[in-house]
Amino acid sequence: MHELAVCQSLLEQVERIAADHGAQRVERILLRIGPLSGVEAPLLRNAYPLAAAGTIAEGATLDIEPAPVRVHCVTCGAETHAQPNRLLCGACGDWHTRLVSGDEMLLANLELTVPEEADAEDSG
Repeated sequence: MHELAVCQSLLEQVERIAADHGAQRVERILLRIGPLSGVEAPLLRNAYPLAAAGTIAEGATLDIEPAPVRVHCVTCGAETHAQPNRLLCGACGDWHTRLVSGDEMLLANLELTVPEEADAEDSG
């Protein structure tokens, strides 16, 4: 399953970030996934618990937001929303467009639990 490998790569990144911040646990992961990314959000959700088992992110909430498809028109210069299967300029209708967003999978936010002892040592 492709999404399992995607989850494993995501969790490697999450674990690096958590370690950099001295976190004990990951509480929440927020992803933004575009419809042109090649990643199916429902399959990713199903693969996540298996990939997260035994990691610092085990039990963390995985929230997924859709990323909009946006194009830049080469003809008129407008940046507009587009449909995944119809990348036309929303301003002039031309098909000479460049994809601006909609093909990404972005780790948008992490909520971490950091030990209170570290906070107390920093303030004392």
